[in-house]
Amino acid sequence: MTPQRYASCIDACVKCALACQYCSAACLKEDDVKQMVRCISLDRDCAAICELSAAAMARESENSPALCGLCAEICEACGDECSRHKADHCQACAQACRACAEECRKMAKSS
Repeated sequence: MTPQRYASCIDACVKCALACQYCSAACLKEDDVKQMVRCISLDRDCAAICELSAAAMARESENSPALCGLCAEICEACGDECSRHKADHCQACAQACRACAEECRKMAKSS
């Protein structure tokens, strides 16, 4: 069971992590993988920080606000990069990243 006050942020982090994992795997299957290197790298970083942030909130860690602040920054960078690519998986990832960044900023400010 997750703490109710963090539920929407945890949900956004989990959705973003999954979108980033999918996007990075799909990018590796693109014809010109070299063009996707930064996208793949940011996807992996973003998925990792989203997973860490969600876990921290679930255990009500005192570090949750700081992690969520960093998560918002990384999500924003990943979303910006993904939005530059036309692939559906990149566009879906960009949306998930932006939604997560918004939730994480709210969480970090409210704590």
